[in-house]
Amino acid sequence: MDAIFNRKSIRKYKDIKVSDEIVNYLLKAAMQAPSAGNEQPWEFIVLRDKDVMKKITEVHPYSKMLLEADVAIVVCGDESKEVFKGFWVQDCSAATENILIAAEDKGLGAVWLGVYPHMDRTEAIKGILNLPDSVIPLSIIPVGYPDEQKEAADRFKKERIHYDRW
Repeated sequence: MDAIFNRKSIRKYKDIKVSDEIVNYLLKAAMQAPSAGNEQPWEFIVLRDKDVMKKITEVHPYSKMLLEADVAIVVCGDESKEVFKGFWVQDCSAATENILIAAEDKGLGAVWLGVYPHMDRTEAIKGILNLPDSVIPLSIIPVGYPDEQKEAADRFKKERIHYDRW
């Protein structure tokens, strides 16, 4: 539970390699996410190529931290794997959150970069990554050892809780 309550968005990273073993841990955590009808419509692209990351920064206005990150994970939904149409977004969002929590658990910093539903970003990143037509990038998660100190935010708001009806 500490990883959930201590998670924060980290955008600055030290120049330290994230091991393949840790990246696999993050991917295993992603694939433990729930999905509609257990269809698991996700696909993941692990980015380490700085030229590819730089190209993404040219089409995604909030992705400059990719230039510092050792690794990034692109979470995609494959519409051809869907049994329950449209739920790939929720399924891949759950996988994205699991990666963020697992990164915190391993002492790493990470941040969720939204791609879909911004179609300009979606199409540009599909092109950069050579994605098949049925595969849609939902998010990009830069990952690295934190080079900034942040306190986790307490986002609990009692006034947003309703019981039985509004």
